[in-house]
Amino acid sequence: MKKKNVFVEGAITPDFIANSIAKHQTKTTIGAHDIFLGQVRADEIDGKTVAAIEYTAYEEMANTKFDEIREATFEKFDLTCMHIYHSLGTVKAGEICLFVFVSSPRRKQAIKALEHLVEVIKAESPIFGKEIFEDETHQWKVNS
Repeated sequence: MKKKNVFVEGAITPDFIANSIAKHQTKTTIGAHDIFLGQVRADEIDGKTVAAIEYTAYEEMANTKFDEIREATFEKFDLTCMHIYHSLGTVKAGEICLFVFVSSPRRKQAIKALEHLVEVIKAESPIFGKEIFEDETHQWKVNS
């Protein structure tokens, strides 16, 4: 399997998500899809509101890690396909920064695989987010 580039410049648009879903209608062995959309929150931290997050990554290293995560997830769950997309650059509060899409012949496998996949991505992916506040100050984001 060739290594995929998971990165999208800027926010992940609703059209991009819809087109990804539409492309799977010809794959008639699929019985279930499960989708996770990570959205930038306008968190309030020390009295300041997050306006955006600026994402950066060591792309080659991150794509290698995502490839390992994909392979391990395919081995663990009965999946037909899996897609992971993560934003790079600035994503405003309310916009989508992470799109994870799994497909399987059966719904329980899709649901379990997606939950596993999102947890592993959050724990292991070398992607860094800088929170940009409405007053244009910033700080590195701590994942929760």
